[in-house]
Amino acid sequence: MIFLIGCFCIRVWRGAIDNVIEDQRVSEVALRESEERFRAIVDNSLSGITIKDEKGSYLFANKAFAEWADIAAEDIIGKTVFDLFPKQEADNIFDRDRQVSSAQEMNVDVEEVRRPFGDGVTRDLLNHKIPIELDAEKIRAVITIMTDFTNFKVTENNLHQAQKMEAVGLLTGGVAHDFNNILTTIIGNLEMASDRVEVNSEIKAMIDRGLNAAWRGATLTQRLLAFSRKQALRPQTIDARLLVDGMTDLLRRTLEESISIEFVGGEDLWMCEADPSQLENAILNLAINARDAMPDGGKLIIETMNVSLDDDYSAAQAEVTPGDYIMAAVTDTGTGIPRDVIDQVFDPFFTTKEIGKGSGLGLSMVYGFVKQSDGHVTVYSEEGVGTTVKLYLPRFSGKEEASLPSNQLSEVPTARGETILVVEDDPDVRTLSVALLSGLGFDVLEAADGPSALSILEKSSRINLLFTDVVLPGGMRGPDLAAEVTRRRPGIAVLYTSGYTENAIIHQGRVDDGIDLLNKPFRREDLAQKVRAALDKSYA
Repeated sequence: MIFLIGCFCIRVWRGAIDNVIEDQRVSEVALRESEERFRAIVDNSLSGITIKDEKGSYLFANKAFAEWADIAAEDIIGKTVFDLFPKQEADNIFDRDRQVSSAQEMNVDVEEVRRPFGDGVTRDLLNHKIPIELDAEKIRAVITIMTDFTNFKVTENNLHQAQKMEAVGLLTGGVAHDFNNILTTIIGNLEMASDRVEVNSEIKAMIDRGLNAAWRGATLTQRLLAFSRKQALRPQTIDARLLVDGMTDLLRRTLEESISIEFVGGEDLWMCEADPSQLENAILNLAINARDAMPDGGKLIIETMNVSLDDDYSAAQAEVTPGDYIMAAVTDTGTGIPRDVIDQVFDPFFTTKEIGKGSGLGLSMVYGFVKQSDGHVTVYSEEGVGTTVKLYLPRFSGKEEASLPSNQLSEVPTARGETILVVEDDPDVRTLSVALLSGLGFDVLEAADGPSALSILEKSSRINLLFTDVVLPGGMRGPDLAAEVTRRRPGIAVLYTSGYTENAIIHQGRVDDGIDLLNKPFRREDLAQKVRAALDKSYA
């Protein structure tokens, strides 16, 4: 009997043990499945997720964060924030984590930061930091969930930039026509007055100062137009390396002797399409900025090379199309730009220079020119180390020969017995144009609008060139007048002038093909050369 009772108890005991083992097995499977689900959720999260202890050491990192850090997730464990980030960034992370973990209340901390990572990308992050206690020892740790909203930030920045440029463009375009007419009159009359006084007289010096001030005003307007992408461009096929080489003498004259210049030209450089004069101006502006950043001397490096921008890079940048580009980079060893203002350097009127040392339009002009040319521009700077500005211009895939701007002004051409019909509604500008052309030896007829010009055309058979403003009153614009004039008198040359940014011959900031245009304000020499070129083309 005792034996039977013992056997029964053993069976019961074994059954109980089996049940315990089965329950434990089920629990372990459930736990493992739960952990696998947790790991799958965490590793497939687009957010970076980490757990760090009080010393800043990583106890856990998910797949997204590991990819950002460019380190395998298992290799992150045991490393500290000082192993993964630059010192200043690591200090900021460590201090913030310590504040969160030592807080009396176990609250969620939220911060918005911009942080560089090991994969070379600087991300805009929305961080949620959650304090926790580990194990029975109640060791404090911090869970950080990092949501990358860089692309949303780019979109927001694009919107702000578009709104800013639209406002500047409307303002500049609205005043450009009248302001350039005023400057044309001032500059032209001062030039003629300068010819009538003695070279070394005090009056001559006063006139020259007035001319310099007027041209600064013209440059101010042009740079505003450049920033708002409304300047009149004449894109051509360019070999950027030849263009930079051709600027050697100009740059050496512009920079201090204490600044050395190095040119680095890429092999087999592609052609690009841009306005060569504006590209020269952009590089010169960057060189002048570099000079100002190196008051005690230094080194300026200008580099050209081929670059291909892929979809990933373009997605993270504002208004960048993937494809092939020619990069022109200007690097200096100067004072650098503070991190807290580097995002503002392309804004109009923003400058880190002292009052009176700059208008704050140099970099904004460069930015506008490159963007209007369908390109891309970046700036990288470290205080005390230097600055690099990179200009990316689209590769030209055609077979046209490269062209370069001409920096040499030939002698002022004069008339060869030709007659010019001047059509300008502004009486001061019209009077000035007639005086300048007459002074060059041309016979000049004048009209204030299209109908008056056509009436003169009917009475005169000796008109060789129509010099007309694009914007005219009375419903007949300059191009309409030119079309009617050339219909009635085939062979008459046409030269337009304008101080306006968007009109019948300028679209998206680009002068229409085959159009001869003289921008206001203009010098007498500019007028003479444009007139001569238009006449000679009509004779060809």
